[in-house]
Amino acid sequence: FGSSRCQTLTRPCPLILRSVSMPAAAAADLIWECVKGNNSFIRKSPNMPVMSAEPGNLCGLSSFKFSGLASKKVLDISVKKAGQKETIVLTTRNKKGSKAQRPDAALVETGIKKSAKKGLVQVAKATGGALYRRDLQELAEKKYAKVKTSLKKKKVVVKSRRAGK
Repeated sequence: FGSSRCQTLTRPCPLILRSVSMPAAAAADLIWECVKGNNSFIRKSPNMPVMSAEPGNLCGLSSFKFSGLASKKVLDISVKKAGQKETIVLTTRNKKGSKAQRPDAALVETGIKKSAKKGLVQVAKATGGALYRRDLQELAEKKYAKVKTSLKKKKVVVKSRRAGK
C-alpha cells in the first residue's frame, strides 16, 4: 500500500479507467477496390455486364454505386418466402455502428406493404424522406413494382367439357 497513485477514492485510477477504442471500419472505397475483381457474389457471362448476387445490391450490377458489401448505405428490395407466405422486404444497413461489424446484424430487413399505393409511400419514406440513398429512390420504386408483379399468380382457366357439345 505504499503507492499513493490509486489510494484515494475521489480520483479515478488512470490504470483502471483506460479508454478502449474500437478499430475504425475501412473506407468504402478501399473495400470496393479489394472486392471489385474477385468475390464470391460475382457472376460473369460472355457478352454481358458483370452481375452481382450480394445482399443489398438493388440492381444486381457489380458496381460501387449498387454494392451491398462496400457501401455504407445499402438499399435493396427483394422477396422473402416463408413457407407459403411471400413478403416484400426492404433491406438497409443498421444505423448503429456497433452492429456494422457483425455480419448477421449489419443488414436490417423491413417488410413493405403489398398495396401499391402504401408500398410506394413506404419506399419513398425510406429513401427520400429519411435522406437515405435518394439517388436510388426511382430505381427502388421501379424494382418494387417489378417484385410486386412477380408475386401475382397466373389464374388457371378451367374449360368446361360440356360447353363444346
